[in-house]
Amino acid sequence: MPLTEKDRELINNLLSGTPGSWNAFVDRYSGLIVQVIRHTAHAHSLKLSNEDIDDLTADVFATLLERNMGAIRGFRGRSSFATYLAVVIRRVLLRKLTQRRYLQALGHVEAHHSSINEASEPDGVRCVDARDEVDSLMQRLPESFRTVLRLFYLDGKSYREISERMGRPINSIGPMIARARNMLKNSSRPAS
Repeated sequence: MPLTEKDRELINNLLSGTPGSWNAFVDRYSGLIVQVIRHTAHAHSLKLSNEDIDDLTADVFATLLERNMGAIRGFRGRSSFATYLAVVIRRVLLRKLTQRRYLQALGHVEAHHSSINEASEPDGVRCVDARDEVDSLMQRLPESFRTVLRLFYLDGKSYREISERMGRPINSIGPMIARARNMLKNSSRPAS
């Protein structure tokens, strides 16, 4: 489906900084963003709370604004603008969900700050504390294990891509990830 005149005008207004164009964009595409988030989460068998959806929607909008609207400037008209946006939304969502999966894989760090029961701490403090704890645990691993976890959980690379990048057999990547996770879990347990 070709670019509609309404979308062409909206994109031009956004990129030229026309007052009210961002509000018009949000009004037109916020429903699409939420729909793609819900569909992608369902396809990956994930349950998202309304807070999660709100957070992910905000992440999508922030990504669209990054680098002087670089993602919007990157639109080349090879598809409809809605299709292009759906691809951008999925990529942002999968990157965020991969980061969440990485934190959950450590076993002791909750991925979403709303699930932490320490209501007395501000959200930013909890996020910084969780990130510091993850960084501290990662530093206890040998470099090759840190690399494989970073590539798999943070960068979202496949076993094949990790295998090629690290120069290891593809069938060694899964066991390596499992060993690294076990090492992290064992190092995070309090001494008895």
